[in-house]
Amino acid sequence: VSTQSTGNVNQEMPFSTSKRKWTELEQPDDEDHALLKELHIPLDSYNATLLDNVHPRNWQDPDPPEEYDLIAIGAGAAGLVSAKQTARRGGRSALIEVHLQGGDCLNVGCVPSKALIRVGRAAREARAASSLGVHVGEVRVDFPFVMERMRRLRARIAPNDAVELTSNVGADVYQGRGEFTSRNTIQVNGQTLKFKKAVVATGGSPRVPPIPGLSEVPYLTNKTLYNLTELPPRMVVLGGGPIGLEMAQAP
Repeated sequence: VSTQSTGNVNQEMPFSTSKRKWTELEQPDDEDHALLKELHIPLDSYNATLLDNVHPRNWQDPDPPEEYDLIAIGAGAAGLVSAKQTARRGGRSALIEVHLQGGDCLNVGCVPSKALIRVGRAAREARAASSLGVHVGEVRVDFPFVMERMRRLRARIAPNDAVELTSNVGADVYQGRGEFTSRNTIQVNGQTLKFKKAVVATGGSPRVPPIPGLSEVPYLTNKTLYNLTELPPRMVVLGGGPIGLEMAQAP
């Protein structure tokens, strides 16, 4: 791949002038509410900042070139790296994401889980401090503040995975669901994109096991867990993957 500039770096960003940012909204409309439900994101000031970065309300898909060197479907770590590094090395690349750019790690995995684990560790150390001769009194965890801090940190980190940053390095970004229509074409939002190489980096989604009675009780997945604002009196974690292990440790 050539190491020369692609020529589309630092072009004017394809933001719509007719739609406001999430952080500028006074009242979301029905379409916004439907999207927020699909994305599992309740709207507050921190999540609005997050969305302005990873799913901007006013983003417009670019006009595609005749052919891309590489198209990545899925804007988690693998898709972001594939599309951005192709562009940085002179290739013409595109990134397609229907949900939140940054994938699980930023939005519903590594970043929020580490924020909660840090609080759990601090609380545990404070409760054990007397064994070292340090007396701090009663340790009380302010759970709503803990979750607000998590959302604040996530929003602060979000620019590193932002749609605008990806576009700035030269990769075209499409917000929608990509569908292969032939060996070298993908359709997204009514446009057909032609490519030489494609990377499928769509990741995974939580699977709800067929446990009798589960559908009749409230349950969470990693897509909804980080929206909690009240501490559950008790919690059972099903699944010993990375996020399950981290959340079992956090309390």
